[in-house]
Amino acid sequence: MSRRDDRRRRIEEAFAEFQRAVSAALGSVAREHRALAVEHAKDMFEFTVRGMGVDKALQDVALAGVTRFLTVDEKRTRNPRQAPLSMPEFAERLAQIRHDWQQSYHEWTTSGPDQVTALVNSVAAGPASWPHESWLGQPGTHDGSEGVPELWRIGTGVVTSAPEHQPFPVAVPLLDQAHLHIASTPDSRQIADTLVESLLLRVLSHFQPGLVHVHVWDIGQLTGSLPGLYPLTRANLLTVHDPARLHELLDELSEHIRQIHTKVLVDGHLTVRSVSGEGRRTEPWRIAVLFGNRKALKEEHQQQLQRVARNGLACGVQLFIVDIPITVNSPVETVSLRGDGTAMCTMTGKDVRVTLDPPLPRTLVPRACAAIAEKREERRTRMAKFGDLLPERLWTENSAAGVIAPVGFDDGEQVCVQLGDTSPHALIGGPSGSGKTNFLYAMLGSLCARYSPDELELYLLDFKEGVSFAQFAPGRKDPSWLPHARLVGVNVNTDREFGVALLRFLADEMRRRADAAKQHEVTKLEHLRAEDPGGRWPRIVAVIDEFQYLFGERDQVTAAATQLLEDVARRGRSQGIHLVLSSQDVSGIEGFWGKSAIFEQFTVRIALPKARRVLAEPQNDAAVELPRWHAVINHESGVKPGNEICRIPDSTSKGTMDFLQAQLWQRERGRAPGLFDGSKIPLLDALPDFSDLQPGDSSPTVLLGQVIDVAGSAARVRFARTPGRNIAVVGSVVQDAAAVLAGAAASLGRQHEPHEASFTLASLVDEAMPSALHLAKRLRADGHDAEVIGINRIREVLDRTAAQLQQIGTGQADAPLAPHYLVLYGVDAAQTLLEQKDPATRASGVDSLRTVLKHGPENRTHVLGWWRGVQRLKASLPPGVYDDIGAWVAFDVQGKELLSLGPEQVMAWSPRPRRGLFFDRFEHSRPQVIIPFDTGEA
Repeated sequence: MSRRDDRRRRIEEAFAEFQRAVSAALGSVAREHRALAVEHAKDMFEFTVRGMGVDKALQDVALAGVTRFLTVDEKRTRNPRQAPLSMPEFAERLAQIRHDWQQSYHEWTTSGPDQVTALVNSVAAGPASWPHESWLGQPGTHDGSEGVPELWRIGTGVVTSAPEHQPFPVAVPLLDQAHLHIASTPDSRQIADTLVESLLLRVLSHFQPGLVHVHVWDIGQLTGSLPGLYPLTRANLLTVHDPARLHELLDELSEHIRQIHTKVLVDGHLTVRSVSGEGRRTEPWRIAVLFGNRKALKEEHQQQLQRVARNGLACGVQLFIVDIPITVNSPVETVSLRGDGTAMCTMTGKDVRVTLDPPLPRTLVPRACAAIAEKREERRTRMAKFGDLLPERLWTENSAAGVIAPVGFDDGEQVCVQLGDTSPHALIGGPSGSGKTNFLYAMLGSLCARYSPDELELYLLDFKEGVSFAQFAPGRKDPSWLPHARLVGVNVNTDREFGVALLRFLADEMRRRADAAKQHEVTKLEHLRAEDPGGRWPRIVAVIDEFQYLFGERDQVTAAATQLLEDVARRGRSQGIHLVLSSQDVSGIEGFWGKSAIFEQFTVRIALPKARRVLAEPQNDAAVELPRWHAVINHESGVKPGNEICRIPDSTSKGTMDFLQAQLWQRERGRAPGLFDGSKIPLLDALPDFSDLQPGDSSPTVLLGQVIDVAGSAARVRFARTPGRNIAVVGSVVQDAAAVLAGAAASLGRQHEPHEASFTLASLVDEAMPSALHLAKRLRADGHDAEVIGINRIREVLDRTAAQLQQIGTGQADAPLAPHYLVLYGVDAAQTLLEQKDPATRASGVDSLRTVLKHGPENRTHVLGWWRGVQRLKASLPPGVYDDIGAWVAFDVQGKELLSLGPEQVMAWSPRPRRGLFFDRFEHSRPQVIIPFDTGEA
């Protein structure tokens, strides 16, 4: 051997020893030795760059290993005389490094093992490092709030080159820290199985059952891997995947990572661990164990596995990769197994021998897994209570970015409904008896407990004889109300117009907020609240139960509702307005034919047992076999990967939502919500519009009934001194007509001083006399002159009044007259009598009526009359001239009969009990549906 070859050999041996020393120092967990070893590596790196001029590739080689560095560098150097081995500076630098390392290595051999032991004990307490006798068979109790072990024990190590072989525990980082790669030999495959089993049992036994889910895939076996863990399958904690379907497992993990990024890692969070913070773990870990055959996977599987490994740790996805060659750009701890039961880790070198912990007792492993499964099933089947949905402190949340409502539990963990900019509206489906009302109570109670009325307003509407929301408004038995509720609609039945009114109100509010946002140069509610902190901009949640009835017919109501709903659904998200629509079956909504764009805005889908067409059918049939008291919560427009199945607690029984409402009402009563009860007739004296009427207006307002709108306002007619200011009521039912006439006359009487105006009440049909007498009594109590006459005097009154008006017209009398109101019940009953002509003047009573109708309003004389049919009304008017009746209310009259009296929209009118169609030709472009008042008549 030449002298040059001998020198090269000695230098190579020196560098090999140096590599082992640095690797041993790196293998010690003590931070100071790691830092020293890294510093040595940096020195070597700087030396090679400065003294040898190597390129980037050779720099990487130098850090990877001395032997490979020397070999590659020697081959790449064109001029042997310039090779690093021929440079004396190289040997000097090496000697200095060896001296520094020997000094630090001596310190490690004397104190390192004790330091490692102390470190493992401090960061790997409990099942993470303790002997199995102290934890195996006892389900874990930790929920992540007390921290997560950083290391998990696998065995005992010794430094073979140390004078005394002092043992120390060897542990590997897992879960949020690093993936685990195990490489075995044909003789050590069984050892790999026991190592994986031990680590999984340690993790499963540390945390509450349900916080860790395990997936197993073995390329060579269907069900042979880890048989001791199989009791976990009945609690869905272990899933064994088909060896031919690796892509399905990788797809499932990839989809889970995507959902974590879109739903959990928000507000700047980078990991699930940072979201949890010091609190309970919000998302369970998923450990995927992949057993290979020491051959590379298919290229597409390899790439997808690398993506899962690269992104999984931040999302709680942990890989145990056994005998699969893979290189990933992610933290990975590698354990290389030997046939004698020992191992070599990437953190240890040849100087450290790791003796793996013995396998767990075969008989105890299935029992321990069964205990974990039973505990988890116990948590799953535990009857969660309504109070568990509520926060410890009321009204502490801020709704600027959206609202979150826990509605149920899955494995003891809360499942929430979120409404915000990314998930603006919700669609709930479930047949009768599936628990829609219970779900709505759970959601509303959860929202109201978290957000104050300044943060959240509710508009609640229940179609089809529903009374689900009645308790949220004050009633006779319970005077309390839900402070967040601004409007409650119950027993809506056929009053589909009220649904349109609610949508129109939301559209107007949306535009008001958009204008305010424009003034502050922002586009969304969250930014508007930041720019205008003094303003009141709560989130609005509008819940419409059985909303399909709003679109039940092909008419103008459906057209208007569809247009408004599309507008609110599309633009309401940015202004903090959210819709929650509930239905037994959305398949019958005719109004949405060809309007799929509306449903695309409802990204939150809630399916109750046996619900149809709420989720993305037919791929997602999760609701078909759903048990009672459960729901599928899906924030991904109903696609299957977005399913969250949870149990909904009882929220309707005594002591649940009613108790919470009483608490909130005592805390802040505020203004009671508006109540629309379709089964009740509005009381005239309780109407704010009636109470606000005062004497003194020269053009008094006539109130005819309540308009079906959000404000519960009255239908109005102004009795100005202009032609046509008369009112006709058309219909055959005296109760409806008498209610309108009584409300109109009472509202007029309220606007006149005592004895200022006179009222003539003419009962021309016998069944109207009680109503006329009751109205006269009321008017007289207010100090007005009210005369009740029968059919025998109607001609006299009309002729006298007509004569007075004619005298004013010819200048024979002073104008105007004192206010005079003729309230005529059943005008058509006197038609024959009125048609008779006076022999002297050849004038009839009909002529007098027409004179009063034509000239009376200009002289403060107005007619409020009831005709029992449209043709009968026309008989009282000049042929083809209807302008003298400026306003009318029709009850049991078909729309086509009214076409001559009003616009084309009257054609869509179909009569229904206690509802009238009101039209003022001087004020309206289309008619309105009104409800006649209850004037207190027995």
